[in-house]
Amino acid sequence: MAFEPPQRLVRALGESAPDGDEWVEKLPGTAQEAVAQRELTVERVQVPGGRSSLVVLVRRADGTPAVLKLVPPRSRPESERAALAHWAGRGAVQLVEPFVAEGALLLERLHPDVSVRSLPEAKALLEAAGTLRRLWVEPPGDHVFETVAERTGRQAEAMRGASAEVGALVSAALDVRESLLAASVESRLLHGTFRQSKVLAGERSPWLAVGPDPVVGECAFDLARLVRDRVEDLIGSPSGAAIARRRVKRLAESLEVDQERLRGWTLFRAVESGVRALRVGRPKDAELLLEFAGWL
Repeated sequence: MAFEPPQRLVRALGESAPDGDEWVEKLPGTAQEAVAQRELTVERVQVPGGRSSLVVLVRRADGTPAVLKLVPPRSRPESERAALAHWAGRGAVQLVEPFVAEGALLLERLHPDVSVRSLPEAKALLEAAGTLRRLWVEPPGDHVFETVAERTGRQAEAMRGASAEVGALVSAALDVRESLLAASVESRLLHGTFRQSKVLAGERSPWLAVGPDPVVGECAFDLARLVRDRVEDLIGSPSGAAIARRRVKRLAESLEVDQERLRGWTLFRAVESGVRALRVGRPKDAELLLEFAGWL
């Protein structure tokens, strides 16, 4: 079958490689090779799929359903593999491949069209938070994962070139990052890009996390992305600001995370995402994110 990448993936990768992407151009051949090498039977490409990888629903030679995930180097597939191996299925999807192939992950099949986002909002937050808690473990002693300080340092550099119209929010976000990093806190292996759509229904566990971009640091950083889930609904609500602040309090208490640190990382991550959306030409997304950040 043809392995044409979904348009969502093409657009997203184009944002980070505006001059062209050799990985995308080679993807159909790469997918064919990965399928043949593993003697897989292809069912379908997952559409619309994610923004950083091609996901193919397959069956292994013995008929077991699985997922073949092909990831470009800049999305750190080997870091994802290492995190999934360390979690060993506790709270996250399992690796099922006995050998390592660069940029290709063979994973257990979950229910790709059923995420925790399909639940009512309060229940979705509860289930997502419970899943996230299971992932917060001590990192391997010899790990090579990026740290929160390193990742946010790169992001902070990019934010400093933002336009003057968002200057006040950028300054506030950069200041809060500095104060958060100045204090010593716990260091755990984090999902890195956790949100409701990253939690899928499974067979051996009701909900399991997928698609980590792992990082090592404090738990409040990981939880911060969950705070702004369904941001479009929050912005559309007349009491959105109050709901957002209550969400910070509720999530902090339920996962025993310092509320002010969670608020700070939520501010930084929302502003960083908003500035990035502006930079790559997604002004509507940027508007939502920056308005949300202003509430904090």
